[in-house]
Amino acid sequence: MTDFRAIRVDKSDHGHHADYVVMGENDLMEGDVDVDVAFSAINYKDGLAVTGKGPVLRRFPMIPGVDLAGRVTRSDHPEFAPGDIVVATACGLGEAHYGGFAEKARLSGDWLSKLPPPLTPARAMAVGTAGLTAMFCILALERHGARPQDGLAAVTGATGGVGSFAVALLARAGWRVAAVTGRAGEADYLRRLGAAKIIGREDLSAPGKPLQTQRFAAGIDTVGGVTLANLLAQTRFDGAVAACGNVGGMELPANLAPFILRGVSLLGVESVRPRIGLRRAAWARIAQDLDPATIDAMSEIIPFDEALDRARSVVAGRIRGRVVVDMGLNIPI
Repeated sequence: MTDFRAIRVDKSDHGHHADYVVMGENDLMEGDVDVDVAFSAINYKDGLAVTGKGPVLRRFPMIPGVDLAGRVTRSDHPEFAPGDIVVATACGLGEAHYGGFAEKARLSGDWLSKLPPPLTPARAMAVGTAGLTAMFCILALERHGARPQDGLAAVTGATGGVGSFAVALLARAGWRVAAVTGRAGEADYLRRLGAAKIIGREDLSAPGKPLQTQRFAAGIDTVGGVTLANLLAQTRFDGAVAACGNVGGMELPANLAPFILRGVSLLGVESVRPRIGLRRAAWARIAQDLDPATIDAMSEIIPFDEALDRARSVVAGRIRGRVVVDMGLNIPI
C-alpha cells in the first residue's frame, strides 16, 4: 500500500487545524525501520496536539500519536527484520517525529522494542506510554529500596492512565495501595485494579503543613503541585515518592522538612528519552506482571474514524483509563 490515512495537524495564518488526510510513503520522515501500524492509543498529550491547547508540537505539519504498535515491513536496522512485531512510545513521536495516528510509520530502530509475549499489539497500546511510565516509577522505587513490607503506597490521579496502571502494577508487586482520586464513583473500578483503600482528592489538594501525619511508605504522584507537597509531607521516614506528572501544576509549594527531617526521597521520572535498555526491561516486566484481563479492564478499543473526536475529548477529562485505536488494517499477528 503506497497511500495511507493519517490524522495530520497543520498550522497556517488561519490557526491550528487537525483532520484526516491521505498521505504517501514519500511523505514519511527519516528512519531505518518502516512499520504498518496496527494499533495506537490516545494520551492527554495527543489531545493537546490536536486541539492546540498546549505547546506540544515542535514542528508542522505533524502526525500526532505518542504510541504505536505494529509489524515491521522494511528494516535497515540490525535488530529488526520484516515481520517483527514492535512497539514504540514517546521518543518524540507525535511531537517532533510523525507518530501513531497513521497507518504507516517510519522510525529509528533505536526507539523500538520487540513486543514480549504474551502481550498483543492491542494490549501493548492499552499499556502504552501511561503503563510504561507507571512501570518506570515502580522501577525507580525499587532501585531506591522501597518494598511492599514497608507499608502503604499512595497513587495520586489514580483513575488516569498512569495512575490506573500504577495501582494495578503496585498491587501485583505485593503493595497495599491507597488510590487517591477526585472521582468517588470510580471506587469499584480502582478496587478491581487492586486498590486496598480509596482516598478523596480533597485530602491532599489543599495547602497543608510541611510535616503531617505519616501515612505512606511510598508514593507515585501523577499530579504535582500542592498534591505532591502534601504527599511528601505524609510520607514516612526513609520513604520515597516517584513523581511523573504535572496536571496539578509545575510548582512545588513544599520546603525541606520532609527531606532533612524524615529522609524522604523525591524521585523524578521521565518517559520521553529513548533509553532503550530501560524501555525493553520495563516492557518485559509488564508482560510478566500484568494479567491480560487487568489490561482489558482499564481500556477500550475504538476505530480510527473515531480517534480525532476522542483525542479532543481527553482534554476535557472525559476519558477513564486507556483508549486504544484500532487502525483497521487487519494485520496478521
